[in-house]
Amino acid sequence: MIQQEFAYNAKKILESDDNVIGLAVAGSWLTDEIDQFSDLDLILVTEHKISNDKNVMLEYAKKLGNFLSGFTGEHVGEPRLLICLYDDPLLHVDIKFLTLEEFESRIETPILLIDKGEKLANIIHHTEARFPYPDYQWIEDRFWIWIHYALLKIGRGEYFEAYDFMGFLRSIVFGPLLHIKNGNLPRGVRKMETALETSDFEKLKLTIPGYERQSLLQSLRDGVLLYKHLRTELFDSKVNLQINTEEKVMRYFEELENEHR
Repeated sequence: MIQQEFAYNAKKILESDDNVIGLAVAGSWLTDEIDQFSDLDLILVTEHKISNDKNVMLEYAKKLGNFLSGFTGEHVGEPRLLICLYDDPLLHVDIKFLTLEEFESRIETPILLIDKGEKLANIIHHTEARFPYPDYQWIEDRFWIWIHYALLKIGRGEYFEAYDFMGFLRSIVFGPLLHIKNGNLPRGVRKMETALETSDFEKLKLTIPGYERQSLLQSLRDGVLLYKHLRTELFDSKVNLQINTEEKVMRYFEELENEHR
């Protein structure tokens, strides 16, 4: 696969760099799910911090192949990430630039390609990978206000905003909770087509509306039903349910539905 070829070539290029402590691969490589549509996730660990200087990050990236362009990952909350596109062949490569200390905090255990002095292996041995799970209370405190917001957009006729907002709810609420229910890591809506039980996937599909008022209202109501089902199944008694807010918002929901009947 082109991803492996790129990674092993990067290993050859970087091994002689005195600032490089290690190079590792993560993502779909770890689960043997790489195919022709996969990107490549690299972790470059250096003695001196690189991620505070975009130009240096780009210099390293340009060494590794036929570099087309790249940008840093502030939009996903990770400025240490350089998102790159290479040519011959066309390949998406994410490079995360870390120091040895930063490598200690990780969401998965990568495969090591370079590990000078076995420093990375030692960190992996003495630390544990922790994938971030959603805070159920955080979701509950926001969910009903989000539903009210979506209703305002539908009521005003701002259907594009309401349509997009359903995508937000799928990524932040429905997707992660459905993944947890199905024993998966809560990676938004990634691989929903293959990672969920059929009945759960069909319920998620109901939250995809068409561009018209009734469809938007129905998909939002289906989203509410899905959330309440997942809440019952996943949340424990420590989560303080916003019952009063829920009742007021759902009353408004009914009023809005009845306006055009």
